[in-house]
Amino acid sequence: MDGIREVCAREGSHSAHEEPVEERSALKRLSTLWSSFRHKKDRFKNVPESPGEASPAPLDREQRYIRGQYFFEYLVVVSLKKTSDGNYEPQITYQFPKKDGMVRFQKEEEEKMLKAITLFCFPEGITWAPMTEYQSETFSFVLTEVDGSRRNGYCRRLLPKGNKACPPEAYCIISRLACFGLFSKIFDEVEKRRQIAPALIYPFMQKLRESPFPAPGHSVEIESFIPESGTEIIALTRPLDSWLEHVNFATLFGCLSHQEILLVFSAAVLERRIVFIAEELGTLSQVNHAISALLYPFTWQHTFISIVPSILIDVVMAPTPYLLGVQKKLLELMDDKSDMLLVDLSENRKETFIASIGDEKTILPPKLHNEILLALENKKEKATVEEWNRVVSEAFLTFFVKTVGHYASFVTSSGGSEVCRTFQKRPFYKAIKSKTTRHFVEKFIQTQMFDIFIQEEEQRQSGPHQGIFHQKIREYNKNMKAEKKKKR
Repeated sequence: MDGIREVCAREGSHSAHEEPVEERSALKRLSTLWSSFRHKKDRFKNVPESPGEASPAPLDREQRYIRGQYFFEYLVVVSLKKTSDGNYEPQITYQFPKKDGMVRFQKEEEEKMLKAITLFCFPEGITWAPMTEYQSETFSFVLTEVDGSRRNGYCRRLLPKGNKACPPEAYCIISRLACFGLFSKIFDEVEKRRQIAPALIYPFMQKLRESPFPAPGHSVEIESFIPESGTEIIALTRPLDSWLEHVNFATLFGCLSHQEILLVFSAAVLERRIVFIAEELGTLSQVNHAISALLYPFTWQHTFISIVPSILIDVVMAPTPYLLGVQKKLLELMDDKSDMLLVDLSENRKETFIASIGDEKTILPPKLHNEILLALENKKEKATVEEWNRVVSEAFLTFFVKTVGHYASFVTSSGGSEVCRTFQKRPFYKAIKSKTTRHFVEKFIQTQMFDIFIQEEEQRQSGPHQGIFHQKIREYNKNMKAEKKKKR
């Protein structure tokens, strides 16, 4: 397995063929670990069956886990073990379930994954000390396999109950499913049982693993017995807006002003190098995922590491685009801060943008920039997480509707029995009347996220478009036609 090297080579093809030795070494250090990269093969994973194909055979339980129809694949406990030199090394002390019957290469793959998990659960490194007080925290990370498929890691670090001083331990769930809020609630139940007796965790997780993942807007109920409390019914509800279920924009908007968020969005939409600095792991993971979600319906195609372990800090030297989260204590290890947007999320920061390219304020068309700001200011005073997520996502989604929502009119079909669909790039952006919008789109269509989006469209079978983006396009076009009728 060498998914990291494969992806690094792919991303490097967009820059010079020969990279300086120090830049290559930063990426090379990642080649022995799983990390957070997106592969183009993702777009082929959910290709619909052709008409007339036989119905697939019923899936066995393992296949259901692989396809993400159950809650999780693994629960691991990562503890800090003191070494002979007085430092602490993260080690997996419990794994559920244990997989038997694997061939050699499968065991090697699992060992690499488990090693990566320990690094992401304790990214600070080996310098720890026993403690009597520790505020538990929840964060997430992403692991990408050689075939491009993704696993999400959800982690809750807590201090075991007891009178002795000790370092924290981490409970980590590995799942194909992206739903941060739901897994945070699961960790609340895990932590409650851990403080009574560790043995209570595993029956609960076994029942959870056997339960099907609910459809958007639906719930699943788990029965769980707790001494002195009896049997509890735990309801786990999946958000109705499933494409936002891994995101909580509140953290992002709690750290940055609306104007600052638009500057970060401007850098992200042109696929630049972006590093977030914070002290809390939860802040780093939530903000990285939130910025990535603002790009919907497009997908960040480059390096994505929401929390960079200290041992991998050299990844900031990579010349290709990335979204990274770095703990503030590691900032001094970043020697070169040029040609990037370096964003400080800390409460006690002196300045938000430690480094920038300088043109971020001029990237978005001014009129659309102001429209996003106005939409964000219309948020309710006491909006729920779901309401806030919807306001934020629609503000940015409307931006893409107005800039590139006309793309489908410029995908032409040709050929006989095998229809070939081709995107007409130049006529597409030339059709935009606003000069500032056309100038932005001319840059945006050169990004990899737009390129992949169009490739998917060219390979798509004919028929009506589905999804919230195309629903918004239809609504926008309908409103524009109605306005034109009024003016007549």
